[in-house]
Amino acid sequence: MFLALPAAQYQPSDYLPILVQLGFALAFVAFAMIVSHLVGPNRKSVVKDSSFECGIESVGNARTPISVKYFLTAILFVLFDVEVIFMYPWAVNFRSLGTEGFLQMIVFLALLMAGFVYVIKKGVLRWTER
Repeated sequence: MFLALPAAQYQPSDYLPILVQLGFALAFVAFAMIVSHLVGPNRKSVVKDSSFECGIESVGNARTPISVKYFLTAILFVLFDVEVIFMYPWAVNFRSLGTEGFLQMIVFLALLMAGFVYVIKKGVLRWTER
């Protein structure tokens, strides 16, 4: 039994409950923010308004240059990590995919390894210069 109407028969009035719920949600957020601002304490002090992080006093400029190698390593980690995540659904459905699914994974792994070899040859993961 289908409870939804076909897409061609939807009327704008069918979306009214969603819009009402969205309106109530936005009204609740606005109400909560306004009431907490009006009712909550408003004490200002030098200590309260100062920046705080881990209890360590900040010294110097926060915009010191950081090595590009750090960012390259982080990006490569995310890139290869996300690509490996694609292997989990494949492993779960390995038997149902058959030979075609196996060959597609071989091509995927070949491309992944080609990218990894390229990264190694470029020396992106080398932290010390020789």
